Amino acid sequence: MIYRRLLVLALFALSLPGCYINSNIMLRTDRNYVFDSIPDTVGRAYKISPNDIINFRLFANDGFRLIDIASGLDNDQGNRAMFRNFMSYLVEGDGTAKLPILGKVPLSGLTVREAEFKLETMYSEFYVKPFVQVQVTNKRVIVFPGGGGNAAVITLENNNTTLMEVLAMAGGIAQRGRAARIKVIRKIDNVRHVYLVDLSTIEGIRHADMIVQANDYIYVEPVPQIANEILRDVAPIISLLTSAVLIYTVVQRL
Repeated sequence: MIYRRLLVLALFALSLPGCYINSNIMLRTDRNYVFDSIPDTVGRAYKISPNDIINFRLFANDGFRLIDIASGLDNDQGNRAMFRNFMSYLVEGDGTAKLPILGKVPLSGLTVREAEFKLETMYSEFYVKPFVQVQVTNKRVIVFPGGGGNAAVITLENNNTTLMEVLAMAGGIAQRGRAARIKVIRKIDNVRHVYLVDLSTIEGIRHADMIVQANDYIYVEPVPQIANEILRDVAPIISLLTSAVLIYTVVQRL
C-alpha cells in the first residue's frame, strides 16, 4: 500500500516541473505564425530613427572653414571651440531634430548621406557652399545569441552594420542556438515586424548582409533541452522518494 502511495506521489511530483521546462525561451511563435517578408534593405544604408542622437559638423566653402553654429564663430577661435564642445542633437519622437538656425528639421527615415545633403541645402541660405558631416552616435541592438538566457547590447559604430557582423560581435551563435531560426524584430511606425532569417545553409547568405537598424532585437532561437531540464528538476524529488523508500524498508525490517 505504501509503495502505491509513493508511486502516486512520484507521478504527481513529476508533473509539477513541466511548467518550468525551457521557461527561459523567449519570443515563441507557433507553427502557423506568419513572419513578415524580409525587407528589400539588404546592402542598403542605415536610416535615421526617432531617439537617435546625431552629431554634425558644418563647414563653409566646401569644407575650407569649420563653423561653430552654437556660438556663431567662423574663424580659428570657432574651430577650437567646436572641437572642445562637439554638440549632440536628439531626433525626437516625431522624427525631427531641433538644430541651430534651422529649428526643427525632419530627419527620420533618411540615410546619413541624405541627411547631410538636406542640411547642406538648408544651410546654403546662410553660408557659402556649406559642407555637413553627420554621425549617429547611439545606435544599439540587442542580441540573444541562442544560449537560452544570455544577451548582449551591441553598439553600432558603423552606419551600415550587417546582421552577420552583429552576430559576430555578440560572440557568434551559441551552441544551443538554431541558425535556421534567427528572428529579427524591428519597430516601424510603432508596429513590430518579425522577420525569420535562416543562416543554416549557404543560401541564407543573401540575408546575412541585411543592414540592422537601431533598436532591433535579434533573437537566435535556442534548441529546447527537455530531457536535461526534466532530469535537473526531478533529481531532488527522486532522491527524496528514494530516501523515503529506504527508510520505510529499514523500519519494516526492525
